[in-house]
Amino acid sequence: MASLSSRRTGVGEDGSLHEACGVIGVYAPGMNVAQAAFYGLYALQHRGQESAGIATATGDRIHCYTNMGLVSQAFRESDLMRLEGHIAIGHTRYSTTGSTHIRNAQPLMARSGDLELALAHNGNVINAQELRAELSELGYTFTSSTDSEAIANLLAYAPGQEWGEKLSYLMRRLQGAYSLTVLTRDTLLGIRDPRGVRPLCLGKLNGGWIIASESCALDHLGATYLREVEPGEAVVIDGNGLRSIPYAGELPKAAPCVFEHIYFARPDSLLGGNLTYLTRREMGRQLAREHPVEADVVIGVPDSATAAAVGYAQESGIPYSEGLVKNRYIGRTFIQPDQRIRDLGVRLKFNPLPEVIGGRRVVVVDDSIVRGTTTPQVVSLLRKAGATQVHMRVCAPPIRYPCHFGVDMASKQELIAANMSVDEVCRFIGADSLGYMSVEGLLKSVGGDAGKTFCAACFTGKYPIPVQLEMDKLALER
Repeated sequence: MASLSSRRTGVGEDGSLHEACGVIGVYAPGMNVAQAAFYGLYALQHRGQESAGIATATGDRIHCYTNMGLVSQAFRESDLMRLEGHIAIGHTRYSTTGSTHIRNAQPLMARSGDLELALAHNGNVINAQELRAELSELGYTFTSSTDSEAIANLLAYAPGQEWGEKLSYLMRRLQGAYSLTVLTRDTLLGIRDPRGVRPLCLGKLNGGWIIASESCALDHLGATYLREVEPGEAVVIDGNGLRSIPYAGELPKAAPCVFEHIYFARPDSLLGGNLTYLTRREMGRQLAREHPVEADVVIGVPDSATAAAVGYAQESGIPYSEGLVKNRYIGRTFIQPDQRIRDLGVRLKFNPLPEVIGGRRVVVVDDSIVRGTTTPQVVSLLRKAGATQVHMRVCAPPIRYPCHFGVDMASKQELIAANMSVDEVCRFIGADSLGYMSVEGLLKSVGGDAGKTFCAACFTGKYPIPVQLEMDKLALER
């Protein structure tokens, strides 16, 4: 388990990006909704591995249970049995605002007058400090150090008798990224910010409804995918069925996070109506057009770059093969390795296949290079396994700016591409050549040439919402 000081860097000790969170909501009278939420969160485990929680509503009260660890570790069957009701929301977390602590696990509860609610949040609200200060003056107390609790209290406080009025007030006040599932004693809500930065989708489940960060959660439950929740839209589900509340006002330009397509979403999820696997395969094709090289074999860094490696091989005509085997069960551990084990580094995560790469010129396709801590180890691993040349190809353009909208990313000082040229990075990682995808090529691969717009601020520095140059994820704790 990393210390709080290393948590503030925003990436894992292996240099990988960490997703923000996964959220789910289930409205299904007559069904075990806690169990459905559990299996939905299981499908969203890749979006957060620090804590998990589920809240349910019975019509007269709300039950909530949270715990640290993976979804499979956080819940026992007896915990789920106590979560009665016909509505459930769930959350699996990696911290973007607030440290790793049980008090920051979600769903979070809030109350104002007769309104009691539980809320699960994916994203990051950049004006949370001001909102917390304002709500504190009104008498609200905060038990966590997250921006999500400010959202929960603001929604509970929001004036108006109807959800349309409350949600209009909420969206006027919040700045940043938020995909939310919310429940009251009798209602389930799904809310997506006006720019649609983080994903949220809607489906049908056994005569009821399901809302989730990704469509893969719907697939695991046998639900029927209907559509994405639109930017600025709220869906309200109760005994009268589902109704949509559109954004009150002129919508800003949509800015869904392009990194969802590169890395965060599971390859079997639909984003913008497109299967993520096929989008990543097209990224690999585009990468081969932009950065061709003479080589004998193409491999991907598993699992997130596998589809792109297949695309690179198809476009280049160079054979594709698995060259690295991933230990898929390494997960998160609270057992600290001793120095000898720690020195194995990336070998804990990957093992090369010398029979595939020995004596060959190898193209290695990866999704991104963040701090540059893992990539040199991967290159070294391949050379020790007998690769005569190692050509690194990266689906993401150089990451030069931090994310402020729900991706736990390093500060600018720690981003290798913000401090080195491409040639310098190539020498640093020990590769024979290095090719990053262009921003234009990336946007073309994900449908930008069809008029879609995306947030690509981590590459360009052009944020869809003005932000401070540097923001501290632990600021609310102080």
